[in-house]
Amino acid sequence: MKGKIVIDEEACKGCLFCIEACPRDMIEVSDNLNLKGYYPARVVDSGENRCTGCALCAVACPDVAIEVYREAEH
Repeated sequence: MKGKIVIDEEACKGCLFCIEACPRDMIEVSDNLNLKGYYPARVVDSGENRCTGCALCAVACPDVAIEVYREAEH
């Protein structure tokens, strides 16, 4: 099963719990500050989607800044 991670970078406070929680290393720290002055988490742009849709990143996020969507297998 494939997943899609959506991070609200403006809601993120840069705690980085999601990076520690992700078993597939799909999340990294952004190089850009958000409007609150934090370096938010962002989805790794490697061209390869290794996300399984486990949503551990969303569960770990104290700011509810992450949503995970799962693609149905055909």
